[in-house]
Amino acid sequence: MARMTMVQAINLALHQEMERDDSVLVLGQDVGVNEGVFRVTAGLLAKFGEPRVIDTPLAESAIVGTAIGMALGGLRPVAEIQFSGFALLALGQLEGNAARYRSRTCGQRGVPLVVRMPYGGGVRALEHHSESREAIFAHVPGLKVVIPSTPRTARALLAAAIRDPDPVIFMEPKKSYRAFREEVPEEPETMEIGRARIAREGNDLAVVSWGAMLRPTLAAVEQVEEARGVSIRVIDLLTISPLDRETLVRAVKETGRMVVVQEAPLSFGPASEIIATVNDEALLWLEAPVKRIASWDVNTPYFAREEAFFPGVERIRKGIEETLDF
Repeated sequence: MARMTMVQAINLALHQEMERDDSVLVLGQDVGVNEGVFRVTAGLLAKFGEPRVIDTPLAESAIVGTAIGMALGGLRPVAEIQFSGFALLALGQLEGNAARYRSRTCGQRGVPLVVRMPYGGGVRALEHHSESREAIFAHVPGLKVVIPSTPRTARALLAAAIRDPDPVIFMEPKKSYRAFREEVPEEPETMEIGRARIAREGNDLAVVSWGAMLRPTLAAVEQVEEARGVSIRVIDLLTISPLDRETLVRAVKETGRMVVVQEAPLSFGPASEIIATVNDEALLWLEAPVKRIASWDVNTPYFAREEAFFPGVERIRKGIEETLDF
């Protein structure tokens, strides 16, 4: 197996899915000639040509609206929004059209659409380029929201998203794009959307994270385990909606303690929904309150204060220790 970055793994998924299915196409700003702002779509135009790799104007609503029409016409478009902060300009198309066709047609028609968007901070980007707005999309019935954490999960989940009969928001953590490599099999591979994975086994506490937060979470867990002699389970959520409630509830019942780490601001985020799920289904198994570790409730700051804004290893470690000591 080749060792790939997340960018390379996503690019591999696009190549393989476009080879497998002639109805799969890519559209978005600069995805063709310039091969994407992060070079995720490198080589696609040369291999598949303009009819299947389409450079669009800088108009997010038009990109997504056009992709919805393509999907209803029998194609499987993969639309790219250069940065997730600008995806809100297409929210009307996503919420008012893509997400509703399944219910409007009483289940007879879906919209097989993927909207890819680099999200999150850590790359010293400007305003509207570093947000974590997964909760907004997850709150819309009819949209699936997927956030991979590693090259292999990114490749497998993107393939699954492209094959899905309904619209999928595929959020790619920019900080993880080229941060590390992982072995990725050459043969096509998919993962089930809506299922978390256990990134690390443990029995004394469970930590839930997703996207770029997985790596600092694992680092903090290793420090706590070494210092305390405990074993900590790490759950890589992978899908925000639908939420893998079964894995979350089982983790609480088996460990009695949980910490949730999210890159998004603290209030009204996925961590809150996870805690509500635990309260509904596993409250009596808790030995401590579920702790949220998140960014602060302000807009993502510029470069000098960016790292202080996001949860880091030290803040995650402290939260885990406080939960163990409760």
